[in-house]
Amino acid sequence: MILDLGDDAQEYGRQARQAFAAGGGDRLVQQAETAPSTRESLVGPLLAELGAWELDPRTDADGLEAAAALCRSAGYWALPYPLAERLAQPADLDVDGLIVVGGARPAGAVVGLECRWAAVTVDGRRALVTGQREPGPGFVAELDLEPVDDTGARDVALGLALPCWTLLGMLDRALELTLAHVSLRKQFGQTLSSFQGVQFQLTDAEVERNGLDILAKHALWSIATGRPDATEDAMALRMSALEAADIVFRVCHQLHGAVGFCDETTLSWLSRYSQPLRRLPFGLSATRDHLTRTAGRRGLTGLFT
Repeated sequence: MILDLGDDAQEYGRQARQAFAAGGGDRLVQQAETAPSTRESLVGPLLAELGAWELDPRTDADGLEAAAALCRSAGYWALPYPLAERLAQPADLDVDGLIVVGGARPAGAVVGLECRWAAVTVDGRRALVTGQREPGPGFVAELDLEPVDDTGARDVALGLALPCWTLLGMLDRALELTLAHVSLRKQFGQTLSSFQGVQFQLTDAEVERNGLDILAKHALWSIATGRPDATEDAMALRMSALEAADIVFRVCHQLHGAVGFCDETTLSWLSRYSQPLRRLPFGLSATRDHLTRTAGRRGLTGLFT
């Protein structure tokens, strides 16, 4: 087991981050919030130029690593596009992407896009998305579903894991912004970063982010090698991602103070657009419940034990 992405995937991720910056960076999500129908025109050409739709994360291990690196770079800029869901596209359905859904009111961040979507529950029941209802914040809308089959068990792991890589990119940026903030702001004649209490908080947040980084790579390896525990590993990754996001964003908001909730601050946009990833298809408590019922008495293997 090699818990690191290949050199090519890492370089691809770096190039993607630079391309998103050159294509608009933080302005992309702000423009998309004003006019959700422009999401495709704002982001689609950037992804096409990067060759995103040529990646094959289902059957090619290198393609899977590249897809993960691309999702992480997209999260770094809070890219207003369901990239992970597009990359999880099932091979045997005539659709553009896959959304993992749960609960009595399935939903997805698909407002403003003309893509054809499939949906899958954690127990493998697949459906086609036939309509959207009641669009809300974060480009999220409730979905009308038409059942197809119950053969989507292998779709679930990829559909759960790639959005966690997007969330990981958001945590990368949130900590980076916070480190810069506390290094500049002064109190009692000293920078905030010099206070021991601030250092402890940042250390706690970095430990969570770094731990999630390792677990994300393990889940990716589990999927790439076709392990029978891949879905459980992806579910455990989601649980860890939600726990890490709670801690990292709490620390970052605390250290930014009130300004961290203002639209003039990039952290505010990151935090706001992390919410669909953290709440859909289900939150932390429901994720723990699903994982408990899936793993049962046997428990987890690998890094999650």
